[in-house]
Amino acid sequence: CALSGMSSAHDVDRYRNVGVGMCLIGESLMRATDAGVAIKGLCLDPKDYAASQSVSGGAYTGGTKMIKICGLTNPKDALVACRAGANLLGVIFAEKSERKVSVEQARDIVDAVRKFGERSDRMEVKINASNKDTPLSALVAKSRALELAARRPLVVGVFQNQSFDFIKEMVDKCGLDLVQLHGSEGMEAANSSNFGVPALRVVDIELGSDGTEEEKKDRSSMDTAAAILSKVTSDPIAILLDTSIKGDKHGGGGTGKTFDWTIAESIQNMGLPVIIAGGLTPDNIGEAVGNVRPFGIDVAGGVEAGPGVKDVDKLQKFIGGAKKAAVEASKGF
Repeated sequence: CALSGMSSAHDVDRYRNVGVGMCLIGESLMRATDAGVAIKGLCLDPKDYAASQSVSGGAYTGGTKMIKICGLTNPKDALVACRAGANLLGVIFAEKSERKVSVEQARDIVDAVRKFGERSDRMEVKINASNKDTPLSALVAKSRALELAARRPLVVGVFQNQSFDFIKEMVDKCGLDLVQLHGSEGMEAANSSNFGVPALRVVDIELGSDGTEEEKKDRSSMDTAAAILSKVTSDPIAILLDTSIKGDKHGGGGTGKTFDWTIAESIQNMGLPVIIAGGLTPDNIGEAVGNVRPFGIDVAGGVEAGPGVKDVDKLQKFIGGAKKAAVEASKGF
């Protein structure tokens, strides 16, 4: 029996254990920055896999698995997102946000999402990453764990340069499943031991002060991707790329601007699945998902009637468009 569409040592070992004798690996090797390293990372020999327990290898080619609707302020909108197929529901606690929620608002949303998912407690994200894993292989394993856990919608609390004590308090009071760090807290701040739940870590992609790409540093998307990968740690559960504006002292997010998506594509070609945000709308989501095939997508303002109030038609078109584009993009892989 032979099987195609595999892109990692984890895939190879999983199917080897159920009797698959040959694997066809094409796209992930063509996209990989170093095919030799990618092949070695696949651990085609069972002894190599047992020795390394690596889950990274070639490029990430799994396509879009996560849809996050952020900036929710009421249970009604949250349930619309759940019914449309969202995996992650974001509630914002950042002080500067027009979409900032109270404890009561967040708790109401959590209760509604739990009821929709037929659960009464926080969803546990079962992570199998080893202490021996590299940051890249650990993040690949964690991304898979997030994908599995988010088969039922999860609620993410979004914070920006706020104290660990405050974040932990909101996690406990509101029943958050995950947190997202959107400020200058640092990569290591996203360790789950700080809050009791896993954390998404936002990495800002900076635009010029006028919101255009004219003032970007003179380097390729591959150079930018390599620089980002050199700084990642195994602390977050996943990496989210979002647009920031040069000179904004408050950090990124909420710009309504897209960044150069080839940066995300380059990072994924180096093996790391990423979630992308910034300027996504029902009109461009098909292009984003179809061309980049990111691990996840994140939207707030692009599906709103006004700050904190979702436009049901836009939201449904966004999620429907993303799912349709993901199916089309997966054909042939």
